[in-house]
Amino acid sequence: MKIPYAKLFWACVAGVLVLSLLPVPEQLPSTGWDKSNHLLGFGVLAFLGGLAYPRQTLPVLAGLLAYGALIEVLQAMTPHRYAEWGDLLADALGVAVGHLALRLGSFLIRKR
Repeated sequence: MKIPYAKLFWACVAGVLVLSLLPVPEQLPSTGWDKSNHLLGFGVLAFLGGLAYPRQTLPVLAGLLAYGALIEVLQAMTPHRYAEWGDLLADALGVAVGHLALRLGSFLIRKR
């Protein structure tokens, strides 16, 4: 059975947007450190984006960075969220970590 990576990727893109713009309730699951949430979320997006679109690595990575910036702009326009440069940096680090994890995994699988 083929895994629908593109559907998973776009579902996660939508999920990140929703979680980024909703008011933050106290009971929402969290790592306890806001920046790690960004790193983890964008790492997953980069990993899934690479699986979904393996021949379009650069557009996927650039798109995710632009997506992170867009989320920060949208958060600045909401009354219950605010934009931070540190969040965008954590998004960028997450994109890099997710991409590197995918590359490492691909290398190890091919090496077998």
